[in-house]
Amino acid sequence: MFINNHDGLELSTAMLIDAAEQRGITVDILDREDNFIRLKKGGKTEYIKQATRTSADSYIAPLIMENKEVTKLILREKSINVPSGIKVKSAAEAMVHYQSFRGKDIVVKPKSSNFGLGIVIHKNLQCENCYRTAVIQAFTHDTSVLIEEFVPGKEYRFLVIGDEVVGILHRVSANVVGDGVHSIVELVTEKNQNPLRGKGYVTPLEKIQLGKTEIAFLSEQNKSIQTIPEDGETVFLRENSNISTGGDSIDFTDDIIDEYKTIAVAAAQAVGARICGADIIIRDIQKKPDSQNYSIIELNFNPALHIHNYPFVGENRHVDDKVLDLLGF
Repeated sequence: MFINNHDGLELSTAMLIDAAEQRGITVDILDREDNFIRLKKGGKTEYIKQATRTSADSYIAPLIMENKEVTKLILREKSINVPSGIKVKSAAEAMVHYQSFRGKDIVVKPKSSNFGLGIVIHKNLQCENCYRTAVIQAFTHDTSVLIEEFVPGKEYRFLVIGDEVVGILHRVSANVVGDGVHSIVELVTEKNQNPLRGKGYVTPLEKIQLGKTEIAFLSEQNKSIQTIPEDGETVFLRENSNISTGGDSIDFTDDIIDEYKTIAVAAAQAVGARICGADIIIRDIQKKPDSQNYSIIELNFNPALHIHNYPFVGENRHVDDKVLDLLGF
């Protein structure tokens, strides 16, 4: 059951506080707005920001993960699969390469970002203006932009804490399921009534938005927010599958073979991270890893904990306890 007993705190921080208090650890909230807390027990003290920024990680590890180009370079050196692509420093430079990407499936994203900000996916790219718009949008988040191949398969978030994968989620893009009666905007309103959904990471899931990105994505499907989907028809509202943009979370921790967990841990270790969210695209979760079956598309330096304890579908993985274990409590 979902309960956030700490008003104003992100759910991941609230979970960590509850888990700490159950262990007899004294918790001081140092800055509620910043989700900055202090844990004390015996002679031990630990400072934690946003539940996963801790003394376990060095300063450089988050900087590596924030820089997607450096991350890819390091992972390639460790023979870990990552998407191919280029980096551009201006929209004009990106347009020079348009013809080489035309007809392909691509991802346009800022070189440094988190939470899926500024990421646009185009399948079978044919629209030059759409390509330009995606690049310009990405440049609002960084001074460099990556244009990469789109890797087919399903995306899974592997949460690495210490030397193990403690949770795996498949994140489904924001969507609604039609009933043959209600419009998309009505279905979104209804789905957002679920108490699991809120705003600002204080609930397990975020409310679905109907902004420019969602409306444009519906338009590509010849739909609008007033379209009435057929009974049982699933309508996706975004290409990206981030929980932060209204996606659903499905637990897959026990369903994916250990070889992929080993890869996720190796990726975290390659960048020196003790707490890391590895986003891996996998075609077949039961097939052994090879260059055609998986690719790591991102490593995240501040991964959410709450999505693994309160998945839309699946069981509580108690990953907050894993953080306390890592910190020596």
